[in-house]
Amino acid sequence: MDATTIGSLLVGVGAVVGGVVAYLGKRGENATTRMNSELDQIQEERDKLREQLAARDQKIEGLLEHRVADQVEIARLRVKVVNLGGDP
Repeated sequence: MDATTIGSLLVGVGAVVGGVVAYLGKRGENATTRMNSELDQIQEERDKLREQLAARDQKIEGLLEHRVADQVEIARLRVKVVNLGGDP
């Protein structure tokens, strides 16, 4: 083999190696893009769930306030019943 043949073989091997590297690089890029997309979706779902939890907590707080107000009203009415001569 002369230098030209060896050079041609090296160029061919270099082209194949370059193609493999480009293929693997693109695969890695696609995997990274997919992973980022999945993470974005998970974060959006997490944010929606946090909003739902905050709304639920506000509703519970409002119901507890109503319960306390109802208990105060029941106590007031019991006192009124007793003052009017009834049995609560």
